[in-house]
Amino acid sequence: MSGHICSTTITLNTGVPQGCVLSPFLYSLFTHDCRPVYGSNSIIKFADDTMVIGLISDKTAYRAEVQHLVAWCADNNLLLNTSKTKELNVDFRREKGRTHDPIHINGMAVESVSSFKFLRIHISEDLSWTINTSSLFKKAHQCLFYLNTLKKNHLSSTILVNYRCAIENNLTNCITVWYGNCSVADAQRIIGTPLPAIEDIQKKCCLRNV
Repeated sequence: MSGHICSTTITLNTGVPQGCVLSPFLYSLFTHDCRPVYGSNSIIKFADDTMVIGLISDKTAYRAEVQHLVAWCADNNLLLNTSKTKELNVDFRREKGRTHDPIHINGMAVESVSSFKFLRIHISEDLSWTINTSSLFKKAHQCLFYLNTLKKNHLSSTILVNYRCAIENNLTNCITVWYGNCSVADAQRIIGTPLPAIEDIQKKCCLRNV
């Protein structure tokens, strides 16, 4: 509504309005009963991203859990995008060469990958943080490039001091999760200019959350 002009009324049969302050709460209520059936599995939900975690040693329960989730989505008018669904196998057993039959959703095989991105974090099958650190490194340098370009065009220094939102925001994304297992060499790659050390940023974030 703008002034005395009103838009036409639209009835929403499914879903919630995008940007509505009640949307996260309504989504939580709507998906409250979307829970794992088997104790060996977990379902992690965040907005429209859902992850199913299961034990390799209990494949039957894991596969049944996936099919149960597919059935739940169908019963609740939610459409799963199989082409965007990925499967990651983390296996540190000594026996090599074991094959894992792909999961099928609605007759389509789910692609098995060596790494995938979940909530802006790159998770790898070897549980290392090399890919994630490289991604952070790239983002940080892209932001530095833009800031340097603005500086060369004589932008006000008061505006250029937006380091926190332009660079530190990327560097601190889930830093409490990955920093402890990130090698010092990888961490130092991100700091290519006189910026606060990654270790100092990590400590500050941890203290802030205590």
